[in-house]
Amino acid sequence: MRRRNFLGTSAALGGLGLLAACAPGSDGGEGGGAPAPAADEVDTDIAALGDITLVVWDQEVRGAQNDAIEALLGAFGEKYPNVTVERNSQSFDDLQQQTGLALSGNDVPDVLQVNNARGDMGTFVADGLLTDLTGYAEAYGWTDRFAPSVLGKMSYSEDGVTFGEGNLYGLAQTGEVCGIYYSQKKLDALGLEAPTTWDEVFSLVEAAVEADEQPIALGNLDQWPALHVFGPLQANFVPAETIVTLGMGNSGADWTTEDNLAALTQLADWGSSGALGESPNGLAYDDAWPRYTEGEGVLLIGGSWLGPDMEAVMGEDLRFMAPPPGADGKVATTGGTGIPFSIPAGAKNPAAAAAFIDFITSDDAMEMIAENGGMPVNRTAELAPDSGVNKDIYEAFDAVSTGGTLLPYLDYATPSFADTAGATLQELIGGQTDPAGAAGTLQEDYAAFTEGS
Repeated sequence: MRRRNFLGTSAALGGLGLLAACAPGSDGGEGGGAPAPAADEVDTDIAALGDITLVVWDQEVRGAQNDAIEALLGAFGEKYPNVTVERNSQSFDDLQQQTGLALSGNDVPDVLQVNNARGDMGTFVADGLLTDLTGYAEAYGWTDRFAPSVLGKMSYSEDGVTFGEGNLYGLAQTGEVCGIYYSQKKLDALGLEAPTTWDEVFSLVEAAVEADEQPIALGNLDQWPALHVFGPLQANFVPAETIVTLGMGNSGADWTTEDNLAALTQLADWGSSGALGESPNGLAYDDAWPRYTEGEGVLLIGGSWLGPDMEAVMGEDLRFMAPPPGADGKVATTGGTGIPFSIPAGAKNPAAAAAFIDFITSDDAMEMIAENGGMPVNRTAELAPDSGVNKDIYEAFDAVSTGGTLLPYLDYATPSFADTAGATLQELIGGQTDPAGAAGTLQEDYAAFTEGS
């Protein structure tokens, strides 16, 4: 599927050019973006605007992504024949390299997909390069259409310092969620059912060890995959609100608390006991999940994007579930959205751009996305397939995004946190550091960013 979130920040920083030096809240820009119209000032009569060429830059280049956006472009053209969409599609990495220069140049697109991590959207908000969409959201009903936990992934304060609240700077079409894949055949052989509590997860791991089965498949050579395991696990020990604060890189939390230490200790125990395999840090991510499809592992804790490829091999044996309820008694797990569509501050046609974003994120658009093989961010359970692992995934995302907490990818926290956390968890799993040392390292990066030290 699309980019892996923990690669996002590092890739983003390489493409920001001169803008990369301006951290959120720095003096590099005035912040706030283009003047945001109030809801009653938003012009929704696009037909009355005359003939318009709307320039759209996106990275929806893979099969299901491209099929969905092309279908939506056709439908948009039928509704607004006066608007000609000039689409510039390119890979995520290529778009990353072009975004900073595009936003600050003279030839600015009207609609642009902008990665919502701090190194991208946060920096651009701080530098005043994105339009505040709050008025558009009210005028078009986006706050009713989208769950608050989803909108928070695309919201910043005007100065770019606070992530997860404030003004809206983008809107996404698709969703992602990390959960627990399991082999039904292996559970049946162990005489177990899918776990409904974290204690049952821990008991399942112990039962697999006793049966000489590898409990959890993990390939962590690339470092970031362990964060997809740790994020859901952390929610069993740490209140969701605290994880959101840590993951968004907002001040007010601490990695060295007892509950975070307990989560890190559990991950360390899984590493030292062999629950994650004999050498998870020596196995690449894209080697680990194919081995899982061939029978190496009872569980795989990872992202929704793996489902279709693994199902192609495992068929009905592959199942997926949201993690059990966490410390708050509600389901909470790492997840996010597809890359949001934003309006640059220098866009020539902001009214038409907002109408375009509204159209491609509408209820009808969700259906078209599902029909073309994507996972829509809204109406997910309703549009789930009748069977198969994607049915499980759709329903899990819906349960988390509407009734629980969709926790941020931890690389959102600071511009350097992807590297810091990836290396730290790799060392924790491998026994090169202990939970207290890992917590201290994570806290040092987080505090340096949030406290400006």
